[in-house]
Amino acid sequence: MQLPRPMRGGLRKAAGFFCCVVVLYFVVQAILSEPSKPRMVSTQQKTIMGSDNKLYEYGRQMPLIFIGGVPRSGTTLMRAMLDAHPDVRCGQETRVIPRLLQLRFHWLKSEKESMRLEQAGITSDVLNSAIAAFTLEIIAKHGDPAPRLCNKDPLLIKMGSYVIDLFPNAKFIFMVRDGRATAHSIITRKVTITGFDLTSYRQCLKKWNSAVEAMNNQCREMGKNKCLRVPYEQLVLHPKEWMENVLNFLDIPWNDSVLHHEDFINNGISLSKVERSSDQVIKPVNLEALTKWVGNIPDDVVRDMAEIAPMLSVLGYDPYSNPPNYGKPDDQVAAKTKDIQRNKNVWDKKAKEMFSVGWDNAGDKDMDKDPSDNPNLT
Repeated sequence: MQLPRPMRGGLRKAAGFFCCVVVLYFVVQAILSEPSKPRMVSTQQKTIMGSDNKLYEYGRQMPLIFIGGVPRSGTTLMRAMLDAHPDVRCGQETRVIPRLLQLRFHWLKSEKESMRLEQAGITSDVLNSAIAAFTLEIIAKHGDPAPRLCNKDPLLIKMGSYVIDLFPNAKFIFMVRDGRATAHSIITRKVTITGFDLTSYRQCLKKWNSAVEAMNNQCREMGKNKCLRVPYEQLVLHPKEWMENVLNFLDIPWNDSVLHHEDFINNGISLSKVERSSDQVIKPVNLEALTKWVGNIPDDVVRDMAEIAPMLSVLGYDPYSNPPNYGKPDDQVAAKTKDIQRNKNVWDKKAKEMFSVGWDNAGDKDMDKDPSDNPNLT
């Protein structure tokens, strides 16, 4: 007998209810653990046992790493390269952390709800302590512990300043990419993001422009010591140079393993079967995705590109350059790209074997979406 399908939005509502229950739990813990006036930053440390039988400490003062950017801008590649470092663990997207922060936004946006929270003794400090505790538990325990913990929920950077308030020693890696390539990838790989119309390049580019502008503003507000902007194209063309920049920024010692992330897939680097980028990062860093968008964007959109997406120029891309000239790749990158092209069938077969999951065959489509391209949207 076929079971009835859940009502549309049922999983989304259930997830929202779950987040509320979990937050309430951590609110109670925050109140009980702070008998005096709550402090924004707690010095309490917790420990977790690793698979190497070592104890690792984690707390709000630890130097967490956050990777952000518009989806399809190289965030998965960056997290895989960092995951290859023996001192770092990023892991898969949690998806619940951005939703949790959005719950806080909506609670505080409502004057009536804010008043109810205050009268119940749930001050902003208590709420922040609870959210920080929940976030830290998710990051610390959704993978093996490591000296440096990292989170890759791309849209979290839109709330970057608040995240830094919660974790004052944290830093953000802000991945940026030519918006034309990002829009083409979102559309062709059917990446569902709330607010993006996958049938319209013009609309997707406008949404990209709005999202990346907000992210860029957050990165600038956090400051150069807290947020490093990394162009995807330059990371691909010159991986050693840019990974040296990234590790220096994060105060992490150099290790050549970050240039060979493909060697650690499923052997230290776990990939999600339902993240759209997973089938691409099993390959070495290569040039294949740089200019796939060329010739695929409608002529009227190409003509109006500077007006549709002014952030292209702000981020250093020429809106009239078609095809673009991103620069000359390092010799090793060029050689690896040729090898991948020669063995295309081998790589395609490997990807199908590793990720034989249908993206859009079942489930709640609303839950499948990234939570929002704008924290003001539910």
